Amino acid sequence: MAYTELIRVRYNECDMQNVVFNANYWMYADDAVAQFVRHAIAAETSTEPDSVNFADVGFDFMLKTAQGTWHKGATYGDIISATCAVTRWGKTSFDVTVNMSVDDAPVFDCVITYVSTTPGAPKPVEVPEMIRRALERSL
Repeated sequence: MAYTELIRVRYNECDMQNVVFNANYWMYADDAVAQFVRHAIAAETSTEPDSVNFADVGFDFMLKTAQGTWHKGATYGDIISATCAVTRWGKTSFDVTVNMSVDDAPVFDCVITYVSTTPGAPKPVEVPEMIRRALERSL
């Protein structure tokens, strides 16, 4: 299943060349993945995305590795489409691929490996079945 978050580039996110400063793409990816997980859990549990609390469903996740590729700089005022999907499942980890584009032209892609943890504790645990179902469903 894929989820797309729309992000409007703000003036303060650009550098002197009027393109998005490279570190901001990671911030966009982080926010897009958080919204992806929140919306998926909401759909799975028949709740509103804004009311989803990861601790309440017994799930949290932490970044382990991230690899990205820049294609073309987004600029002030652009709308970035950040599409997220789980592309690999492990026992305690999973990969999320985030493809960002502006008007269908690629700007940044990344693959982020996350580790499933218990809320509030950095202890790896098996990805809960409900989370797997949620992240695999169609939104």
